[in-house]
Amino acid sequence: MLLVRAIIRPEKRDEVLYELSSAGFHAATVVDVVGRGKQKGIKVGGIVYDEIPKIMIMMAVRDEDKNDVISVILRVAKTGPSGSFGDGKVFITPIEEAYTVSTGKKGL
Repeated sequence: MLLVRAIIRPEKRDEVLYELSSAGFHAATVVDVVGRGKQKGIKVGGIVYDEIPKIMIMMAVRDEDKNDVISVILRVAKTGPSGSFGDGKVFITPIEEAYTVSTGKKGL
């Protein structure tokens, strides 16, 4: 099992979730977050905005589904044909165990 965390632009949220669901990946947790990337925020005049609103989509997936999920996120979250700074980042980490609270059942 893997945890996929995608940090994307807020305006891409609904489209990414729709495409993930259409591909069969329905379960996701969505969190409003702020942060900055390599560009160190946005400078407008003399003001630097370094807490830029983003969306984090978290999904637990089976190892064999990793590439399909990443492919959807990278394709849909990109702005324009070649992408732009601030489009986001995808992180993959292993999940040691997972349990369903209502049943106590182990696994996804």
